Amino acid sequence: METVTLSQIVEKLVPELSSFLTKRELAINIVLRDGLAVLEPEDAREIVHHSICEHQIEALLQ
Repeated sequence: METVTLSQIVEKLVPELSSFLTKRELAINIVLRDGLAVLEPEDAREIVHHSICEHQIEALLQ
């Protein structure tokens, strides 16, 4: 297991998405079961999508 920030995932695999994310979203910690080295760009897109959805839900609940 490896804990990384969303920004690390984005910078490595899908840098074109960085301009669509806020600093707060980029700072979200993500726990990767198999580590950053085995992620593919499609995996990164899915993680970004899920993280944004979770962040929006949390913002609505506050």
